[in-house]
Amino acid sequence: MNIEEIRDYCLAKPGVTEGFPFNDTALVFKVAGKMYALLDLSEESRGLSLKCDPELAIELREQHPEVTPAYHFNKKHWNTIIMDGSVSDQLVRQWIDHSYDLVVQSLPKARREKLQEPG
Repeated sequence: MNIEEIRDYCLAKPGVTEGFPFNDTALVFKVAGKMYALLDLSEESRGLSLKCDPELAIELREQHPEVTPAYHFNKKHWNTIIMDGSVSDQLVRQWIDHSYDLVVQSLPKARREKLQEPG
C-alpha cells in the first residue's frame, strides 16, 4: 500500500481523525482522541506504527523481519511496519483493523456505541 491508500483506509473507519503530531513528517490517526496509528512520512524511515496486543506484537516481529518495535512508543504495545514494499497489503489492512479495534474496545461503552451509529 502506498501512503495515500493507507491514509484513506485509516480515515474510512468510523470516528477517525488525523493530524500532525510533531511536525509535518508524520500523520497520526486517532479514534475518540486516542491514537491508533502513526504514519511516518519521512523518506529515510518510512513506516507505519500501530498499537498492538502485546502477544500479537511479538508474534508479528518473529514472523516478519520488516516488523520492528516502535521505539517512539511503548515497545510492548506498538510495532512499526517498514514500508519497503515487502509487506502484503492484506497484512497492513489486518493490522490497521486490529489496532483500531483494540483502541475502540478500550473506550467506554457509550463512546463505542456512538461510533457505531449511522451517519
